[in-house]
Order: sequence, then structure tokens, then C-alpha cells
Amino acid sequence: MRFHFISLFIGLVLSAQLLAVDHINEYQVKAAFLYNFIAFTQWPEGIDQTLNLCVYGEDYFGQEIDKLQEKSVNNNNIKILRLTSLEKSRECHVLFISKSIINNLPGILASVQEKPVLTIADSPEAATQGVIINMNLTQNKVNFEVNLESARSVGLDISARLLQLATKVYQ
Repeated sequence: MRFHFISLFIGLVLSAQLLAVDHINEYQVKAAFLYNFIAFTQWPEGIDQTLNLCVYGEDYFGQEIDKLQEKSVNNNNIKILRLTSLEKSRECHVLFISKSIINNLPGILASVQEKPVLTIADSPEAATQGVIINMNLTQNKVNFEVNLESARSVGLDISARLLQLATKVYQ
């Protein structure tokens, strides 16, 4: 089963890098990446059957991200939460930080500091500022970078296979 996920992910990454975003919605590709980032991350303690994927800021995914609720990862269901404030961020296992509020990044990261929350963004330099995974659009192709130091500091384990596919890994 794990091999299936790995094959699926590698195929997804290769096809996403080969397809121009003009032919496919950028956030369709990014939603698929989110699913696979979750699949290749281990949290320090068991998740109670539901993994909360939170979107904070403007939701550019629309219905694409809602499709993830039809899937499960490692026997955990995915629930999408759209946050209008950081008060509910403690309920998140994954926090996607929208580029619409990236100027508030230090405060956002402080709100989940020392909690096992996989932070993900799609804004320039987000990984160097502490976001664990940052997606980039380069020449109409989606790729990603990983801040391994940030992941380890909150007790998250990112699969070596995922790290091999990253364009950059910050230690």
C-alpha cells in the first residue's frame, strides 16, 4: 500500500512539473500536492481518525480542496477547515497559509509554535522564514521546498522520499 502512495506521488510530481499551469488550474495541482505532503508526513502522536487541514486567509483552492475530504491518509479522514482567525489554529494538523495574509507570517507561525502542525504556504521566501513546506510556481510548473529544521522543531517527520523531490531542503 505504501508503495502505491510513493508511486502515485512520484507520478504526480513528475506530471505536475511537466504540465504547464495554463492547461490545468494551479490550485488543482497544489491541492494534490497538499494531499501528498500529508501522506508523507508523520506526526509525533496518533491522530484521532480525523486530520484537520486548515486554510487561513483567502481560499484560492475553492472546491478543489474540498475534494480531499473524500480521501483518507493512513486511515485518517481529512476535514477541511477555513479559518477566519487564528483562534482555531490549535485544532489544525496542517495549516495552509494563503498568500493573501503572508505579511502576518511571524504572528501566524507564533500561533502554532511548538505544536505538531505542518505549515504550508505558496509565497516567495516562506520556507526561509519558518514555513515547513513552501510551493513555488516556476516557469508555469509547481515545485516545492522544505524547511526540515522547522519540521523537526515541532516533532514532524518528513519522508526522505518527499525530501528527495524537493527543489531545496533547508537543514
